[in-house]
Amino acid sequence: MTQSDDRFMAMALSLGRRGQGRTWPNPAVGCVIVRSGRVVGRGWTQPGGRPHAEAVALAQAGPAAEGATAYVSLEPCAHTGQTPPCAQALIDAGVARVVAAIGDSDPRVSGQGFAMLRAAGIKVTTGVCMDEAGFDHEGFFLRTEQGRPFVTLKLAASFDGRIATGSGQSKWITGPEARRAVHAMRARHDAVMVGAGTARADDPSLTVRDLGIEAQPARVVVSRHLDLPLMSSLARSARDVPLFLCHGHSADAERIRAWEGVGATLLSCGALGTQLDPHDVLQQLGQVGMTRVFCEGGSALAATLLAHDLVDELVGFTAGVAIGAEGLPSIGALGIGALPDAPRFDLIETRTIGADILHRWKRPQS
Repeated sequence: MTQSDDRFMAMALSLGRRGQGRTWPNPAVGCVIVRSGRVVGRGWTQPGGRPHAEAVALAQAGPAAEGATAYVSLEPCAHTGQTPPCAQALIDAGVARVVAAIGDSDPRVSGQGFAMLRAAGIKVTTGVCMDEAGFDHEGFFLRTEQGRPFVTLKLAASFDGRIATGSGQSKWITGPEARRAVHAMRARHDAVMVGAGTARADDPSLTVRDLGIEAQPARVVVSRHLDLPLMSSLARSARDVPLFLCHGHSADAERIRAWEGVGATLLSCGALGTQLDPHDVLQQLGQVGMTRVFCEGGSALAATLLAHDLVDELVGFTAGVAIGAEGLPSIGALGIGALPDAPRFDLIETRTIGADILHRWKRPQS
């Protein structure tokens, strides 16, 4: 492993992130082809999951790929799906070395891509920028291993942790720069999710705006009784931007048919007490292929996900305004009596966004 390995892998990881939110159910992979210290090809997984990053980079490199080093943010696939194996494509191109950040946990690939390359006489180096790659691909790994997507919980709140005044006013606690940053985050996830209360109160569209994004993330609303207004922004746009409604088994059949009629996809989920079972909700989303979900609340859904240890990343936007105890808390009741029982996260980033503060936290490594 060399300093140039780190540099070129960082480039591959950066390229891979360009595909986040657009490649599901496939992973968002980046690939850089380097010959004699010069980049001759680069690529990332294209919308819909294909062509794969290696195929794009090899096509750009052409004959220059022979004898080159390929930097890939995930183990090249070894199975034939809708496209031939990327490991075979690298072999056919005549690359001399493959540097991979991390292995693939998909049983159709796990270790087999590396084995194919080594059997063909290609030198394989693994583990370069592994921690960064593990975080980037965690949604793909979670879906492969646990059947659920990676969950980012975003909360935009006042200094005292309120998301609305006592009368329900919430626009706008944070400034335009923070709201623009949220739209960029939405674009890097497969879906944006909210609870039924937020859908009723705010009538959100949950789309990415003002960033020139064509392929929108899907929208997900968690509503046990499916008591959502059919004259809403979500209903009007259901045929244009995918809308998934997670509801209970006992939801009214007429409501189900009505939402199907406007173009929504209905997912029937099990209940846990008076709420939908969040584990089943995420399993259902995993089954339709989602790997990364951006949850924007409200407070009850945030509390449910936290209480069941289903939040992988916390993103907070804190504004310099105080609302007071009568305001709506950003997180609902968790039923915590002892401080050691409270969910904790590790800080990974903090910076100012306009007049607000952004702080990102991730689940501690077990």
